Amino acid sequence: MLYALLKSLHLFGVILLLGNAIVTMIWKMAADRTDDPRLVAFGQRLVTLTDWWFTVGGAAFLMIGGYGAAAVGGLDLFGSTWLIWGQAMLFLSGGLWLGILVPAQIRQARQARVFAVDGDIPASYKRDALSWVVWGIIASIPLIIAIWMMNAKPV
Repeated sequence: MLYALLKSLHLFGVILLLGNAIVTMIWKMAADRTDDPRLVAFGQRLVTLTDWWFTVGGAAFLMIGGYGAAAVGGLDLFGSTWLIWGQAMLFLSGGLWLGILVPAQIRQARQARVFAVDGDIPASYKRDALSWVVWGIIASIPLIIAIWMMNAKPV
């Protein structure tokens, strides 16, 4: 029973993490394309809020549930190729988010607070926005690979 609960928590975390990354990217791109400073700033604020709630929360649920289920189920985290690669892909994605995406997001949020008032979206914001989308796609690929590894469990 505990194993099933932890595994469900793990899956819920996966859904929150990857679902938020994809949906946030789509509606942020839509807001940015309007070139309306107030709408772009509002979209950027929501990126920050949803990342704290859903991306960080999803990652926490994913790890607590996954490592908890592994402990309860007696799985050797380094004894199976699928577990090793699943973890590696998760940490690769997390490293990309923390090293590239979060700093770009912080810069964009700071700029958005200014241009929401003065109305001029700077070119540096647009560069960071494009970089954020490109690196967001790149950082999502390891998560998709991890989902496949955890599901297919290749030997």
